[in-house]
Amino acid sequence: MAPRILITTDYLHAGDTVDQLLREHGLEPVYAPAQRPRTLEERNALFKDISGAILASEPVTADMLTGAASLQVIARSGVGYDSIDVKAASALGIRVCNAPGTNHHSVAELTIGLIIMTARRLVEVTTSVREGRWSRDAGQELRGSTLGIIGYGPSGRATASLGAAFGMTVLVSTSHPDPDNAAVQFTDLETVIGEADYLSLHTRAGHSTGKLIDAPRLQAMKPTAVLINTARGSLVDEEELAKALSARTIAGAALDVLESEPLTADSPLHGLDNALITSHLAGQTTQARTRAGLAAAHAVIDVLENREPAHPVDR
Repeated sequence: MAPRILITTDYLHAGDTVDQLLREHGLEPVYAPAQRPRTLEERNALFKDISGAILASEPVTADMLTGAASLQVIARSGVGYDSIDVKAASALGIRVCNAPGTNHHSVAELTIGLIIMTARRLVEVTTSVREGRWSRDAGQELRGSTLGIIGYGPSGRATASLGAAFGMTVLVSTSHPDPDNAAVQFTDLETVIGEADYLSLHTRAGHSTGKLIDAPRLQAMKPTAVLINTARGSLVDEEELAKALSARTIAGAALDVLESEPLTADSPLHGLDNALITSHLAGQTTQARTRAGLAAAHAVIDVLENREPAHPVDR
């Protein structure tokens, strides 16, 4: 019997290029996208008789891996892998890979798009027109404003380039500065937070228990500033963010990622007119999906054919 490859990424499907590639290598794709939160029984049985997996961002816990006797490799069809218990997988000899460099332009473009939407109040304007009104409130130009970026990986670099092209002053906090980039000013984290008109997150979740953007850092932001998060929902204390938005401590937030997705009914972010929330789609362009899916498929194939994968995160 051909090795079975579990695919939970909802945009991958039978007959596409990933499906064809896997079958060309003698593998059998098995599709199981999560239409709703999986039950405990479903989670624990997810990897039964599975040799490799191409996964969306749903959690993979140590308990889920305990019964995965055949599983050799997990490949994320994206960059983030915080949802996977990499330590538990490694202890069981299961390789874990991701797909960096496949969606950073898409992420950067949506980041700038969210900034433009908040700067020009496009949600309020289009809603007013749809409702028969004709709102013409003044927005803000991006040129001359300050874009603060935390993290300078591929999406952070791409966002910085776009911000500079709009005539923004770009401040970046990173442990890997690029001194040759004259369009960017590298500085410390607190300076970026305090001076940004638009504060954009492009960093991985840390290993500490605290949040990157917590109450003190929200207080340190300008009252006219907007927080943009296209990176990780776990970076932001959503309770404190909701308080800051309600009190107008900051002007707004545009969030493509949340700590719990989809947005829960009891989320404190519900009903806030200065919170713009999208459905974790920063990297979801046709082009990025194709690149990410193929990168994940190649990782699975490499491991199953005893080659070192291009982008392991477990070593």
